[in-house]
Amino acid sequence: MLTKLSRLQLNDNALAGSIPRELGFLADMEEMWLSFNQLSSSIPTDLGLLTKLSMLYLHENALVGSIPTEIGFLSDMEDFWLASNELSSNIPTELGLLTKLSTLTLEDNTLTGSIPTELGLLTNMEDMALDSNQLSSNIPTELGLLTKLSLLHLNDNALAGSIPTELGFLSGMEDMQLHINQLSSNIPTELGLLTKLSWLILNDNAL
Repeated sequence: MLTKLSRLQLNDNALAGSIPRELGFLADMEEMWLSFNQLSSSIPTDLGLLTKLSMLYLHENALVGSIPTEIGFLSDMEDFWLASNELSSNIPTELGLLTKLSTLTLEDNTLTGSIPTELGLLTNMEDMALDSNQLSSNIPTELGLLTKLSLLHLNDNALAGSIPTELGFLSGMEDMQLHINQLSSNIPTELGLLTKLSWLILNDNAL
């Protein structure tokens, strides 16, 4: 077994089947690239054993089931890409433990439930894409704590309630997309404080 392996790049192939749970035994793994394949089945909970992992790219596959809560134990994680799969269930609150995380892409799945308030603990977050899912409830005001955030995509969900005024305090925001939801009430005047904003898309709501 390749127990000293630190980087595994198998992206852009035609790999099929499941992700072997034995990959969780590669204790020195820092980067794992399995994107743009045809991998199916669920994400092994054993990946939560890779405590040195900083980059995990599983996007553009056919993975199903839920996001393992064990991923929340990967305290060195910086980039976590799960976009364009067939993942369902809720976003685990345990992702709020990934305090080094700068990129989180979960778009284009079938995730349900609310956006966890715990994501507001990810103060190193720069890009958060949760669009094209089935997320509901309100946008958490805690996202206003993510002062490094420059991209926020929550569009194409079933989010309701008002746009939090706290989003106006994200001074580094460049791209905010909240369209195709069920948002109501007024557009907060605080969004006028986002002087770096180049994209603000709010259409197809009930504002």
